[in-house]
Amino acid sequence: MERSVDEILNRAFESAKQHELKSGGCPQCTIAGIFETLGIENDDVFRAATGFADGVGLTGDGHCGALSGGTMAISYLFGREKEDFGNIMKQLRACILSKKLHDQFVEKYGTCRCADIQTKLVGRFFNLYEPTEMEAALKAGMPDKCSTIIGEIAKMATKIILEEREREAQKEKEGKS
Repeated sequence: MERSVDEILNRAFESAKQHELKSGGCPQCTIAGIFETLGIENDDVFRAATGFADGVGLTGDGHCGALSGGTMAISYLFGREKEDFGNIMKQLRACILSKKLHDQFVEKYGTCRCADIQTKLVGRFFNLYEPTEMEAALKAGMPDKCSTIIGEIAKMATKIILEEREREAQKEKEGKS
């Protein structure tokens, strides 16, 4: 039995959220949620996402790691391949879809900068390299709040991916007619 789009999106949300609550690493949790839901295996993409956690290297000074993970998943599926590296236009599809994710994220959260999001969610930014700061972040409820965002981004990115796949299928169908 085929799953409905809502079931697929909810699975991406729940999977990514649970990964964050268990393992941490917002970009990897986002990718894991998306890839597991869509039946994709790629440890290289998953591994490459590691350093984007908490706004790049746990600094908070970059965009949300979940947004990085969602962008990486979209780019993995629709990005320019090395054989097309000399063709600047081949990157546009992934860029347009990633911009769509970015714009949805900013519309929902008002910013995409990790430290700003933490401040909105839990009152301030936490330096997760410091054990006392990590403890304070846990007490402030950061894991639950961030895991919800991670689930939302996995859901948003999965929806963009499914819509693009549907557009591709429709385009192919029309080409065969």
